[in-house]
Formats: sequence, C-alpha cells, structure tokens
Amino acid sequence: MAKYWFCVKHHAVETGPDICPPIDRLGPYDSVAEAERALEKAQERNEEWDNDPEWSDETDWAGLPKRRRPE
Repeated sequence: MAKYWFCVKHHAVETGPDICPPIDRLGPYDSVAEAERALEKAQERNEEWDNDPEWSDETDWAGLPKRRRPE
C-alpha cells in the first residue's frame, strides 16, 4: 500500500522514493486526500491542544508545560 506525505516546503503531496527529507514533511498518510488536508488537520489539532483545559501555558522549572490540577 502506498504512503503519502505532505511537503511543507513545496506545499505538495509526495510519494515514492524521491521525496523531501523528514524535516520538511508531514505524514505518512494512507491517501492523497488525507495528505492534502495535512496543514488543516495540524491547525485543528493545535487549536484542540491550545484549548485543552488540562494544560496551561505556564512552564515548570525545566521549561515544560505545567499540568493543570483539578480544582
């Protein structure tokens, strides 16, 4: 089964042996349609994480996000 990646450098779906390096791509995806939606899906996930009530923007001593404690 072929796998597809979305190249964030070229804004194109890629497949096969001659694709951009891992740092420049998202995936793998099972279909071209999924790969074409990669940036949209990433934005949706970012919004979900930004609004997750269990996490805060505060960081601990190591610079990691603090887990919010139930009140």
